[in-house]
Amino acid sequence: MSTPAATTATVRPGAVLADVLPASTAARARVRDAALVLGGAALTGVAAQFAVPVPGSPVPVTGQTFAALLVGAGLGARRAFASLGLYAAAGVAGMPWFAEGTSGAAMPSFGYILGMLLAAVVVGALARRGGDRGVLRTAGTMAVGTAVIYAVGVPYLALATGMSLGEAVAAGLVPFLIGDALKAALAMGALPTAWKLIGKRS
Repeated sequence: MSTPAATTATVRPGAVLADVLPASTAARARVRDAALVLGGAALTGVAAQFAVPVPGSPVPVTGQTFAALLVGAGLGARRAFASLGLYAAAGVAGMPWFAEGTSGAAMPSFGYILGMLLAAVVVGALARRGGDRGVLRTAGTMAVGTAVIYAVGVPYLALATGMSLGEAVAAGLVPFLIGDALKAALAMGALPTAWKLIGKRS
């Protein structure tokens, strides 16, 4: 009896969670990938609506950064780039699914959207190297992805608002560190657990 496609995906090097989903033909694989790309964009858009304003900052606390990093880890770099690229492009075109139902590229927090796009790619590449298989590796992967988001978002915030870099760090990074630690803890539990469950099924 031949080995099921899902089982093969779990043992071959370089697999991400999305590769576990079976696709017996190239056409079905393309349909699967398109659905994953759309689903990742939709997940990020929905997560962005869970927003809490931060006093003194134009950037709210949202769930979209966590969603973007999960999309990267789950889909891999190529599909994550397409997914977050779709999210960003649709938002710029007017779809109100950025934080707090906003859209467009004029807001000071748009740099975080660009940072999430880049971070999803980086996290996806690390996941293909096993960066989501263990608790400590997942923590490192999430930390790298989060750092990428801030590396783009904070300077953009400074340029867009006229803040100094120090002011942008105080308004656009420091208030979010505790939340980022909680998001990383969730990922540290969820991603390795998913791989363990897949391993047991295999």
